[in-house]
Amino acid sequence: MAIVHPTPLASAGEDYEIRALDFNDLRIALRQGWEDFQAKRGDLVFVGFIYPIVVLLAIFSVSRVSMLPFIFPLVAGTVMLGPLFASGFYELARRREAGLDAGWRHFLDVVRGPSAPALLDLASVTAALYMAWIGVAWFIYHATLSRLGPEAVGSAGAFLRSIFTTPEGWSMIVFGNLAGLCFAIITLAVSAVSFPMVIDKPVSWGVALRTSVRVARRNPLTITVWGLIVVALLVLGALPALVGLAVVLPVLGYATWHLYTRAVVR
Repeated sequence: MAIVHPTPLASAGEDYEIRALDFNDLRIALRQGWEDFQAKRGDLVFVGFIYPIVVLLAIFSVSRVSMLPFIFPLVAGTVMLGPLFASGFYELARRREAGLDAGWRHFLDVVRGPSAPALLDLASVTAALYMAWIGVAWFIYHATLSRLGPEAVGSAGAFLRSIFTTPEGWSMIVFGNLAGLCFAIITLAVSAVSFPMVIDKPVSWGVALRTSVRVARRNPLTITVWGLIVVALLVLGALPALVGLAVVLPVLGYATWHLYTRAVVR
């Protein structure tokens, strides 16, 4: 059972001291994340498959030809939900750091303990960002590629030809990537340390979100590189039929916890 915090939630006006981060902090966080994974891999390898299964279900649910333009936004956008899926790993890392039992049965303590309400609020924020991203992707498609008519997405081959050989396709690529970059920056800023913070401290979601944004503003280059590392590792993990995510996701979850402990004075 998760440890109950004896203190009340931090007020919305409370700010926690944050630290400057450099690339060495990222290296240490990743190393510690790998060490945590090695210590718990026998128990938790199967947990890492939960997120890939969700992604696969999303792919299959929109695999109809008419939905081809939205497969990439749907799958790419699930990265926004990654911090929520990794919340159990933050709890296990917290318990292991405190010398407590960190068995896999504690993975879901986050949805039963005192952090659950704030965690749900943060999940709502990231879900809203995800839905906004899908809405923007839909608008961009209808303003560009859809002008070519239904034959442009009549098959996977026709869809790819339309994307790479027409002005409408290139417009969709350019505007889609610019929009994706904006959503990635926002998501990274609000979730860099907010999810592990609500699990570690009796704080409201607003305090955690604001602290995360403050960390990103103080360390823009380091947090940007961290975001690129996360994306690169997720892509590498997804290449072998998503199987590699069973390793990448736990390692990133643990590493995010350690990055939080280096960024926020506890």
